[in-house]
Amino acid sequence: MIRSMVGALYATTNIGFLPMAAFKTLDDLTDITGKRVLVRVDLNVPVKDGKVTDATRIERVAPTILELSGKGAKVILLAHFGRPKDGPSPDLSLSLIIPAVEEVLDHAVLFASDCVGAPATEAVAKMGNGDILLLENTRFHKEEEKNDATFTKALATNGDIYVNDAFSAAHRAHASTEGLAHLLPAYAGRTMQGELTALEKGLGNPVRPVVAIVGGAKVSSKIDLLKNLVHKVDALVIGGGMANTFLAANGIDVGKSLCEHDLADTAKQIIAEAKASNCQIVLPTDGVVAREFKAGAANEVVAIDAIPADAMVLDVGPKSVEAVKKIIEGSTTLVWNGPLGAFEITPFDTATVAAAQYAAERTKAGKLTSVAGGGDTVSALNHAGVADDFTYVSTAGGAFLEWMEGKVLPGVAVLQVAK
Repeated sequence: MIRSMVGALYATTNIGFLPMAAFKTLDDLTDITGKRVLVRVDLNVPVKDGKVTDATRIERVAPTILELSGKGAKVILLAHFGRPKDGPSPDLSLSLIIPAVEEVLDHAVLFASDCVGAPATEAVAKMGNGDILLLENTRFHKEEEKNDATFTKALATNGDIYVNDAFSAAHRAHASTEGLAHLLPAYAGRTMQGELTALEKGLGNPVRPVVAIVGGAKVSSKIDLLKNLVHKVDALVIGGGMANTFLAANGIDVGKSLCEHDLADTAKQIIAEAKASNCQIVLPTDGVVAREFKAGAANEVVAIDAIPADAMVLDVGPKSVEAVKKIIEGSTTLVWNGPLGAFEITPFDTATVAAAQYAAERTKAGKLTSVAGGGDTVSALNHAGVADDFTYVSTAGGAFLEWMEGKVLPGVAVLQVAK
């Protein structure tokens, strides 16, 4: 079943791939039979008791791996796993995830105990056409994160071609994510291609009107994002705990709600920039409040200017949800990062679920291009049962956020073809 993902990636994103003249993709690779292809993938998956608990990232890179293998290439996988501090560590060895990778690919996966040196070279030399080899954790070498030239050359020794399929690590200028593209012919893998295409439709060259939904706990973690979006979108819906900071900046007493009062001036600046850019900022007009932060806590809906002094806002209210739906209905493109409320606990997941399901409904009807990303966002959409119904859901946390902030991603920039 997974083998069909080679072609199905196009369908699962719900959009056709845009022409990507600025990047070379697998479509530009002709005869690769017998070629050694170094493929940077994201296999940094959660593991508990020695078993992978979520294989989503493996599934995302499966199309690229299987396509290359199917064309007779010797596929050599480069990846990091966890955050090793002092060199090799048994509990952070990529050998732990081989059973999960083999299950997803339905293909045997060889393993080398190092990503450079004799173990890697000897393992590559034994490969047959179509074989798949996983090299040990690149971050077992400190030179990886330093993008060390000598280490990068050692990696390149075992490849003829370089394919980057790890958008989620593209915001890091490491040896395996950026350095290799300077030494070998470089191409974007199918996941990278799909990610860049979706983001181009979301923010790069979107069909207007464009609405962005940004939620989460704190403004401080998304200042750059908000400042970039007000110049890119027609409407910006702000939810989650960060909405309280904007409400407080507007003189609303938010009671005991999570709020960064010291960022009032920053919030006012963002509001002013939005006004100057003709971007409508949408804040809650009502909220669901409680005295305790726990599932099933006693709660009530109040107007946003009538929050009890001893209560906290844990979700936006029904009137606010209807307002968000109307804005989505009037938009052609949606970019989403962060939940509208404390979706992890019921009943404070109501607004996020309702808005997500409505966006999914519009997407399935062909009336909306919806692009979402960020760890909490993916969890929230999965919780709402609509992750598969959005146009594209990115599993790249930091890289997705930095792209939305308008920052240059080293692992993407290096793949660009000079015009």
